[in-house]
Amino acid sequence: MIKVDVQKQLGDFRLDAKFDANFGVTAIFGRSGSGKTTLVNSIAGLVTPDTGQIAVNGRVLFDSATNVPVRQRNLGYVFQDARLFPHLSVEKNLLFGGSTAYNKVIELLGLAPILTRKPATLSGGEKQRVALGRALMSNPSMLLLDEPLAALDARRKAEVLPYLEKLRDEMQLPMIYVSHAMSEVAQLANHIVVLDQGQVVQHGLLNDVLSQPASMSLLSMRDVGAVIEAPIASHDHNDHLTVLWVDGETLSVPGIFGAVGHVWRLRVPAHDIILTMSKTAKISERTVLPVQITAIEDGLGPGVAVGLRVGQASLLAWITKASLRDMDLKIGDKIFAIIKATAIAAENIRR
Repeated sequence: MIKVDVQKQLGDFRLDAKFDANFGVTAIFGRSGSGKTTLVNSIAGLVTPDTGQIAVNGRVLFDSATNVPVRQRNLGYVFQDARLFPHLSVEKNLLFGGSTAYNKVIELLGLAPILTRKPATLSGGEKQRVALGRALMSNPSMLLLDEPLAALDARRKAEVLPYLEKLRDEMQLPMIYVSHAMSEVAQLANHIVVLDQGQVVQHGLLNDVLSQPASMSLLSMRDVGAVIEAPIASHDHNDHLTVLWVDGETLSVPGIFGAVGHVWRLRVPAHDIILTMSKTAKISERTVLPVQITAIEDGLGPGVAVGLRVGQASLLAWITKASLRDMDLKIGDKIFAIIKATAIAAENIRR
């Protein structure tokens, strides 16, 4: 577990952040200037808080009497820019980080073909894989990643993300993942800390936070929406669809991926859900889930956030106040949610 309770004044900006999380992948999420980098740098030891405490797995890294030096914290750090030594080969850049897990790191990140190359000859995705490898070479107890994909285009992001998933799943390496891209957070994290103007305004399990109607006032419209973990039930090769089990119900999403039985994550943005009182013959069974309303959050401009439950899974829908009034929706009502599955981007469907 990581426990953080730190305060830091930097000019007019003040960081006052408190949270704790079990190991896994904890996302630090927020807009630019919210304090994400200051927070992760405090954990790394690159910034010294004015007051507070930081502890990892019971070991105090910082408090009123302790400030463990950076090199003794046993934390790996990957920056937004790879920060490789331009005059060294990939192999020598890796060895600069240590040699404890050399063979395993090379294999895990697929670096063998590029070991003799210099950073100037690498793509952005390759540079970040090398930076990941260098951070892993010291066999850290936890990995800190400060927006490691922010400088990459969509293609390079798609190239690097599977390697981060490997670190999470195969090495089970705890990570603090800083990002302002919800698609990345939804694919990787199991815990989220939302920062706003230096304050932690929300934290907890990823879907508990993202599926709460109250989160509508903290996150942008494109960021809110539930993350469902669902096993693959079957594939429809004729229509190029993959069928997921969602708590006893089926939902078809675009594309053929994964093996039957494997659990995948599906991020369903709130604006991609339509609510209806009943099913009709014109609505495809592939895209409809029976749901129960668990919460309604008003006061959000022209829209209303509606919390939904299907079995043990949670969803969040964003509808107009007019729709809420016309359907006379109330907490406890049993209705139907139409998922605009074809609108779900590939980046929102991951293992």
